[in-house]
Amino acid sequence: MELKRLLMWLLLGSIMGTRAEKCPHLSTTEFADVAAETYPLKTKLRYKCDNGYRRRSGNSLTIRCQNVSGTASWVYDELVCIDEKFLFSKNHTAKLNSTQEPARETQSPAPPKQVNNSSFCGMPKTVPHTSLSVHHQYYVGQVLHFKCLTGYNKKLPASGTITCKNVTGRIKWMPFDKPCTNDSCPINKQLSHLIEAVIFFILLLHSAVFV
Repeated sequence: MELKRLLMWLLLGSIMGTRAEKCPHLSTTEFADVAAETYPLKTKLRYKCDNGYRRRSGNSLTIRCQNVSGTASWVYDELVCIDEKFLFSKNHTAKLNSTQEPARETQSPAPPKQVNNSSFCGMPKTVPHTSLSVHHQYYVGQVLHFKCLTGYNKKLPASGTITCKNVTGRIKWMPFDKPCTNDSCPINKQLSHLIEAVIFFILLLHSAVFV
């Protein structure tokens, strides 16, 4: 029985050890444009067609980060978003056939930054007439690029990179975990509390004088 428990414990430990460690939530991402530079294995991302375009039937817009010959790489389907005008026209098939090749040539412009390791994929390629769905869950080792929105760039730097790291068993964002804050907010709160205290003190003195 003890041997069975030991084997179960070792099996559970090995499974837990292979799981990617999740990073803490970034509370200020709504104040910045954020893009990940790296993605761990098994990450799934999905492209969305822009307004006025639709996914071609039978094609998936989902991509996956997988280990291909020892290197982490994105596995793509044929990513094509078609102009709705072609879909609803009577001779849309002929138009698609005549425009399909040029669209395929422009599908991969300048290649994105490559990450040559077996654990993380680099940034996905740009696909015409699409955008990537926002990915909110991040893992240890990922690097995020951020650019603060107007009004939330009082605290420098207003743009740069942060990395999720495991520091002596504690997972945190480095070099800081709260990019893009408006320093005027806490000052306004303190000033408001001070004004309330002064008003309360004046009212207290006023009531004491006329008692």
